[in-house]
Amino acid sequence: MPKENNNKVCILTSVHPPFDGRIFHKEAKTLAKAGYDVVLIAQHNEEEIIDGVRIVPLPKPRNRFERMTRVVWRLFRLALREKADVYHFHDPELIPVGLVLKLFGKKLIYDVHEDVPQDILTKNWIGNSIVREIASFFFSGFENLSCTFFNGIVAATPDIAKKFPSQKTITLRNFPILELIDKTEPLDISKQKPIIIYAGGLMKIRGIKEIVQAMEFVGDRAELWLLGKWENEEFERECESLKGWEYTKYLGYVPYGKHYSFIKMANIGVINFLPLPNQQKAMPNKPFEYMVCSLPMIMSNFSYWQGIFGECALFANSYNPKDIAEKILYLLDNPDEAKRLGNNGRKLIEEKYSWENESKKLLGVYKKLCVA
Repeated sequence: MPKENNNKVCILTSVHPPFDGRIFHKEAKTLAKAGYDVVLIAQHNEEEIIDGVRIVPLPKPRNRFERMTRVVWRLFRLALREKADVYHFHDPELIPVGLVLKLFGKKLIYDVHEDVPQDILTKNWIGNSIVREIASFFFSGFENLSCTFFNGIVAATPDIAKKFPSQKTITLRNFPILELIDKTEPLDISKQKPIIIYAGGLMKIRGIKEIVQAMEFVGDRAELWLLGKWENEEFERECESLKGWEYTKYLGYVPYGKHYSFIKMANIGVINFLPLPNQQKAMPNKPFEYMVCSLPMIMSNFSYWQGIFGECALFANSYNPKDIAEKILYLLDNPDEAKRLGNNGRKLIEEKYSWENESKKLLGVYKKLCVA
């Protein structure tokens, strides 16, 4: 596409993969389509241009320390080389990079995916609970002070947005790309029984173990499909040892976009985050993807989620596999109610929750910054 303006945008991430759903498929591609010259600096194997976005590779670190030192330093040098008009960064560890770029007169956008001070409280690798409390307190102050120097804040949820100055902050939620999902065909296979699906990171804090345990009580009434990467081999083996694994099929990691073919084959979508401080008001992308595909959902019984998804989901105690199983069996035994919930979800997507509508806010921020 020919460029409609001369503004160059450099998107920075030292943590996320290059084809992250929010960073690449939504934000970067939206900006490129709107005519911006978009560069993405991220961990990758080679420099290439995909869908109008030029990807500049970062080396893959061997550990967290190397990522936060050598990789961040390399990212900073590459970012300076690009001489962009706007730098848009996605990781809290890049706040110092943003501050230095500001000293060079650059315009900065900080994209806040999570409530980081709350997230720190759950990171056991940082230290004991007292150390985590202290780290959370000091990071919160550092983050708030740093944001006074940035030109814009893009927050993934309304609750995160409340932490930052309203005059320069927008909420940009992870709503699905309706056009992409609607043109994706379901898998061309026959299924022998109803499918329960979870697609995403296979981690303890996402309640994957409890979902597998729930399948012990569902039995051969349905099959659980798991798509995604395991947190580690130990957790994978732990889940495989459960009785519910007999009714579970692990389908591996499926690239972004292609996983919709699997979701469209399913009967019920499940999101079972555990009630940790940083998760109870999270706005994950997954429920919205299920809703596009008209799937009824079983979700953690967070009051925040019940307020948003109450018309298209049933809610269970995420620590209680029997409760999760009861909700699954209820939907299997009541197909009309399952269909009603699924239709309600699809209607909400079309009316309120599509990226096609949400992306206008991102373009508005850039238009304002590039005119200023």
